[in-house]
Amino acid sequence: MDREQMIRIVRENMPERRWKHTLGVMETSVILARLYGEDENRAETAAILHDVCKFWPVEKQAETVRESGTDTDVLDFDKELWHAHAGAWIAAKQFGVEDEEVLNAIRYHTSGREDMSKLEKIVCLADYIEPSRDFPGVDAIRKLAETSLEQALIAGFDSTISFLLAKGKRIYPLTVLTRNRLIRELEV
Repeated sequence: MDREQMIRIVRENMPERRWKHTLGVMETSVILARLYGEDENRAETAAILHDVCKFWPVEKQAETVRESGTDTDVLDFDKELWHAHAGAWIAAKQFGVEDEEVLNAIRYHTSGREDMSKLEKIVCLADYIEPSRDFPGVDAIRKLAETSLEQALIAGFDSTISFLLAKGKRIYPLTVLTRNRLIRELEV
């Protein structure tokens, strides 16, 4: 499927405010890819599809995650994580994406994972810092993104974990493992 078809289908299946977010993630992913020497087209493809399932009913998201057979433990945690895993499956099955790194960038854009590729880091970070995001600390994370994907992602995960702790929510263990791995990467 070509880029324009992908964009048309994704845009038709989300509200305008989420499409604005997707455009921001696309733009930010391309900027970060250029800055960090990653393929801009791959980054943009992952960004286009990263929220493809975001507005599906949660039952359909859960069914898709179970069908994928990948990281089904995510279903024991916050529903906000499910769309990413469902989206990777749909990207492969309905949009014909075969690039495993692109699929992983979609699958792990909310939680991260240990041993993230540069492309996965870029899409995850772009989702945090795209221009329409407005939360305490986002400008500091944007500034960190100019010099270090890892430092910016750690700050993003710290923000997410702090938010979840303040709300008394469970934290997906993969997010903690990701944060720890990023810190280890910086220590080497």
